[in-house]
Amino acid sequence: MPTFAEIRARAEERKGGAGVLATLLGPKPDNAALAALPDARVLAAMAQRIFAAGFVWSVIESKWPGFEEAFLGFEPKRLTFQPDDFWHDLAADKRIVRNPQNIRAVRDNAAFVARVSDEHGSFGRFLATWPADDQIGLTAWLARNGSRLGGHTGPFLLRSLGWDAFILWSDVVAALRDAGIDIAKNPTSKKDLAKAQAQINAWAEETGLPRAHISRILAMSIGENRVSGETPD
Repeated sequence: MPTFAEIRARAEERKGGAGVLATLLGPKPDNAALAALPDARVLAAMAQRIFAAGFVWSVIESKWPGFEEAFLGFEPKRLTFQPDDFWHDLAADKRIVRNPQNIRAVRDNAAFVARVSDEHGSFGRFLATWPADDQIGLTAWLARNGSRLGGHTGPFLLRSLGWDAFILWSDVVAALRDAGIDIAKNPTSKKDLAKAQAQINAWAEETGLPRAHISRILAMSIGENRVSGETPD
């Protein structure tokens, strides 16, 4: 198995040096800071990830002010009190992408966020206390309790909120397999996910790097050498 230092050196060489690679890693995540995150921003991020899945992100981004208006600023408790007609009318609202399944998911997730907030003080406080070394457990919990938050949506949601998340994108998986981790090319089983998490946790402990940075370094160490800003992780 190559050391993580060797993997990072390979990524540095591919990206033009250590300094360039460092600029591509993004800010250091701070899970504890999520305790101050408003519930409306959590629900908005859920909606962004759900509507962006399998869709052109630039379209979602350009229409986002309309989403904010149509969904009442994504205030969970305000949305939970809206009548059926409010949700029915959204399916014809040109301010948003009119996908009935995703609209229903926002409704369901508004109730989900409100429920967790009532139990823990806020959804962000709940996320801030989840063990950083158990992302697989957290994403499974999101998929089980939320609406349309399974697959890659959960990790991308956590990453967008500022939680220290790795993403098992194709290049990350290829780098793990190249390092000798015995997982499938599309790791979805609990066994494979646990193996990937265990190795990323080990590298995080060894290097002191955030898991998000480890994930990005893995992605940039192998596969197609994309230009800056195009790396899938």
